[in-house]
Amino acid sequence: MKLPVSGRAAVAGAASIVMLLTVGSTVGAAPAPGSAPLAAAPDIPVANVKAHLAQLQSIATANGGNRAHGRAGYKASLDYAKTKLDAAGYTTVVQQFTSSGRTGYNLIADWPGGNTGQVVMAGSHLDSVTAGAGINDNGSGSAAVLELALTVARTGYQPTKHLRFAWWGAEELGMVGSRYYVNNLSSTNRARISGYLNFDMIGSPNPGYFVYDDDPTIEKTFKDYFAGIGVPTEIETEGDGRSDHAPFKNAGVPVGGLFSGADYTKTAAQAAKWGGTSGRAFDRCYHSSCDTSANIDDTALNRNADAAAYAVWTLSS
Repeated sequence: MKLPVSGRAAVAGAASIVMLLTVGSTVGAAPAPGSAPLAAAPDIPVANVKAHLAQLQSIATANGGNRAHGRAGYKASLDYAKTKLDAAGYTTVVQQFTSSGRTGYNLIADWPGGNTGQVVMAGSHLDSVTAGAGINDNGSGSAAVLELALTVARTGYQPTKHLRFAWWGAEELGMVGSRYYVNNLSSTNRARISGYLNFDMIGSPNPGYFVYDDDPTIEKTFKDYFAGIGVPTEIETEGDGRSDHAPFKNAGVPVGGLFSGADYTKTAAQAAKWGGTSGRAFDRCYHSSCDTSANIDDTALNRNADAAAYAVWTLSS
């Protein structure tokens, strides 16, 4: 998740782009609230998600301790994900832009098939801050989205709608990569995106369970999943407008997502219903050097990854 406005780095203009354009029919309506997916969403193995996190940690360790925009660790992280997706049968595009005098990259992966007039997207930012490896912020979301995409391929899922996954660059500088992507879509292709799901920090070590309240259908889909496993949720407010859903929302795309908390303090009431420690930040290592592979709560990561799968299966059926 990016820094608040007061701490945000200035950004420069965008440069060259390789765009993935889609064709298809006009946008259809979202599924009715509460509708179940036509095919049951699979379990996302948390061990697989953690294996991706271990790779991101290794990449950071080998590249100055971070995976920040414009640094070697970021590009190595993107190459890792792209290699996995290409092998799984995705059509991938690397989109290039410039920010703060450094080259940045987005990775877009399309799963073949489905109605390209109705695109369901799931995404996360892949960059860390320069202070650390960024394993919760946002290796957690990036690894979960990667494993979700690989699960789509492994299960041979063929949804009614078209599936697209994305990993954004330079989020920590002000959602630069995702804004660049949205701004460079034609109005027709923006209208084809029936929903964008954002996953930014979903494995916080003192976790909460927060759901974005932007689009009612997407919000209800996530809430239905957590209600089904007996986990209470709250509306997400800490990161409102501070992650990659914001450019999509500003362009009129329905958005939603999940969040497990950053540097806000867990209250006694929240600790009573979720466990953990009251009076302590959801993530004491937010934007710090201690945001390493030790800075993850496996239960939160597992629940949120499975909720992501449920939402993608439900909304794309």
